[in-house]
Amino acid sequence: MANDAPSHLPPVLRPDHPPVHALDDLAARFALRTRGDLSGVSLTGVTLATADLRPGDVFVAVRGVNRHGAEFAAAAAEKGAVAVVTDAEGAETAASSGLPVIVVADPRGMLGELSAWVYGTGRDDSLPILFGTTGTNGKTSVSHLLEGILGQLGLVTGLSSTAERHIAGHVIVSRLTTPEAYEMHALLALMREQGVEAVAVEVSAQALSRRRVDGIVFDVAAFTNLTHDHLDDYADMREYFEAKLPLFLPDRARRAVISVDSAAGAEVVGRCEVPFVTVGTPAIATDPAAAAEADWVVEILEERQSGTQFRLSSADGRSLTTVVPVIGRHMAANAGLATVMILEAGYGWERIVEALERDGGVRAYLPGRTERVSGDRGPAVYVDFGHSPDAFEKTLAAVRRVTPGKVLMLFGADGDRDATKRHDMGRTAVEGSDILVVTDHHPRFENIDSIRATLIEGARRARPDAEIHEFSPPEVAIVEAVSLVGDGDAILWAGPGHQDYRDIRGVRTPYSARELARRALRDAGWPVPDPHWAVPYPD
Repeated sequence: MANDAPSHLPPVLRPDHPPVHALDDLAARFALRTRGDLSGVSLTGVTLATADLRPGDVFVAVRGVNRHGAEFAAAAAEKGAVAVVTDAEGAETAASSGLPVIVVADPRGMLGELSAWVYGTGRDDSLPILFGTTGTNGKTSVSHLLEGILGQLGLVTGLSSTAERHIAGHVIVSRLTTPEAYEMHALLALMREQGVEAVAVEVSAQALSRRRVDGIVFDVAAFTNLTHDHLDDYADMREYFEAKLPLFLPDRARRAVISVDSAAGAEVVGRCEVPFVTVGTPAIATDPAAAAEADWVVEILEERQSGTQFRLSSADGRSLTTVVPVIGRHMAANAGLATVMILEAGYGWERIVEALERDGGVRAYLPGRTERVSGDRGPAVYVDFGHSPDAFEKTLAAVRRVTPGKVLMLFGADGDRDATKRHDMGRTAVEGSDILVVTDHHPRFENIDSIRATLIEGARRARPDAEIHEFSPPEVAIVEAVSLVGDGDAILWAGPGHQDYRDIRGVRTPYSARELARRALRDAGWPVPDPHWAVPYPD
């Protein structure tokens, strides 16, 4: 794995003053076999990709799908690498680079522990308080809500989510939902250097399977839910579920907060091996009675376009009433989960209550999560990142409850990703809306007409008489969608959310659903507010 970080991707974030280690200390620390002279050589970083490589780095060469990373050892040497860590297969090839070679059985498998040692971010090192959230839906929202509430408590915060990386107030676009292990440890080291006190991290199943969070112990881990998704990466839902469970073991987390709103929550409870508490939201739970028996219960009090009011209460009598600034019962559940995570990390209950009461609710910006981009007049337009049947169902229901008129659903599906959910996406979308508009999302290398056809087939099977439109590309679809609705109606554009590109045949094409929606509204004569974001979109 060599030049796999193209220049259009955001850079890997690293500390300005990384620790300096002797290369022979690395070999001694991990009892590794070596080739070449390691004496007198110092290292300051680690990477899997030559595009990210800096002078002083150790280059970790792993077997890829088509090639072995050791083939790029010479390129790594030219860019200033001081050594290559690779397996026996790659050792001979890497030796020709002239760099010292450190031979390990599983270079990817040790990348997390190696990176923790290099950057001083292991479990025994001084780090900010770490929060890790996993689940199918809600990971990003919980992470941003965590950061918002922690900021209200006066803490310097960091965040790593699908949408963004935040470091003490600085915002950087994300590369992956959860960075590679070497990126994650470098990011934590930079956050520590910048005085960050608490960090919210979104932990995907793929991050656990691909060992991107190895070497990290979260102070509090959380589980949101499990629904149909990612069967392009996992054989079935059981394998997908099992991929998430390692987060709830002692080598990954110290404590846990588990939502019991989905059926999988109860199994996480049964298999969690660290101290935990449960949170339930009866209004959205698969088993409302079980959710009502959770340690903490989220009760929905009022839903309006400006936010959702809820009460969070515990079995021992503690209670707070507050507002989360987005629509949806599921968003109140996310906010409740985030609040309990903060409590479990050791922050005082009265301190949390005082901050939320002082500020009139949770202060958090959730990019592309049921984000309203429209003004006070005309159709309400929400842009959302949800791209699974369960996300569609919950978000459409939330939009319906605050919309006096018709609800139009606009969406597409990812190409070259889990195709087994497409019929259910079409079904859920048409069942929850009055008008359905099917368009394109990230086609990647798949035929866009075929993707749309499958989505429409799923919708037609569920509601043969439904009003269904098909427009391509999405730049046209949003204009047509706005023309189909009026004042008091709503459009939910699901899928693109915060993203500023479309993946078309491997090329990231500039694209902002939020800005396209604002343009369509403006061209139709409706007022639009100043945006929360600043994403350029070409005229």
